[in-house]
Amino acid sequence: MKPISNNLVKSAFIGLMSLSTLTTAATAQTIGPGGESATPSSQVTVSEESAAALRSGNHKAALLWHDQSDFVNAVSAGATDEFDRLGIAVVATTSAGFDAAKQRSDIETSLAKQPDIILSLPLDPVTSAAAFEEAKDGGVSLVFLSNLPSGYEHPRDYAAIVTDDLFQMGKQAADALASAMGGKGTVGWIYHDADYYVTNQRDNAFKTTIENDYPEISIVAEQGISDPARAEEIANAMLLKNPDLGGIYVTWAGPAEGVLAALRANGNKNTKIVTLDLSEPVALDMVRGGNVAAIVADEAYELGRAMAASAALRLVGKDVPPFVVAPAITVTKENVSEGWKKSLNTDAPASVTSAD
Repeated sequence: MKPISNNLVKSAFIGLMSLSTLTTAATAQTIGPGGESATPSSQVTVSEESAAALRSGNHKAALLWHDQSDFVNAVSAGATDEFDRLGIAVVATTSAGFDAAKQRSDIETSLAKQPDIILSLPLDPVTSAAAFEEAKDGGVSLVFLSNLPSGYEHPRDYAAIVTDDLFQMGKQAADALASAMGGKGTVGWIYHDADYYVTNQRDNAFKTTIENDYPEISIVAEQGISDPARAEEIANAMLLKNPDLGGIYVTWAGPAEGVLAALRANGNKNTKIVTLDLSEPVALDMVRGGNVAAIVADEAYELGRAMAASAALRLVGKDVPPFVVAPAITVTKENVSEGWKKSLNTDAPASVTSAD
């Protein structure tokens, strides 16, 4: 799930700021807003018996998204395919363009079509609480992607929150970088310097995993980033003080492109990069055997399927776990085509699949 890169970055996820990574000597996992244990999305399925009941119900669904992107397209595809299987018609699909007022208008417009289900990523917890109130009070089965309107309680007000397994994304990034470095050396950690639930969880999971699982790897440089355009400058400063860095973690793929530019400008072919979320330029360097060792992505298509299944289960009176997480996948040179398809439900760019 790519970060929100506008003025909503600090407000959009305050409703889930209480989500945290629980780390003990024995376990490490993403947990829910009330301390709920995460339920893997693979466990949220609609039986054939329930599917038959749903097919006879003439149910309708609305997909009210925060923005338009490859990620959102994949989530929509996963949801739509599951709804098709269950005989549920999608009667509205909207994009709010990160505008909370537009999202409220989208909700009001969609309710005229009397959907039984709404899937959405609420942009602002406070505004969204009011925006979804009519749907909530009308018994619409609500499933939220990553964010939660303020004051909403499960199961009274919504069926489920579905998000990425954020700890696993950070952990897999740490494991991939450690593998590329042979399990030893020094690392730079470029984290997202903003109160943003998704990236904060992933970034901290990377750091926790390196510190706990790889005693021969040391994080010797740390730098927050809020503006992706500063990534090259930050990487240059980091490399000036630590010219022998074995690896750099970058919070997501946008700023990773700047870090990669810095390495190239310095003629550095040795420092490895891991980052999160798929990007054509970053993947192209990876498949050509450059600095990029791996990219960790979420399974966006599976996020959509799990959202649809959660909402449908609510309609037939089944218990739905409050907090559901979809798997992460580590994409490397060896599995780039498979990984791209699994994550975004689309083929990898031709430039990536045809690169030497």
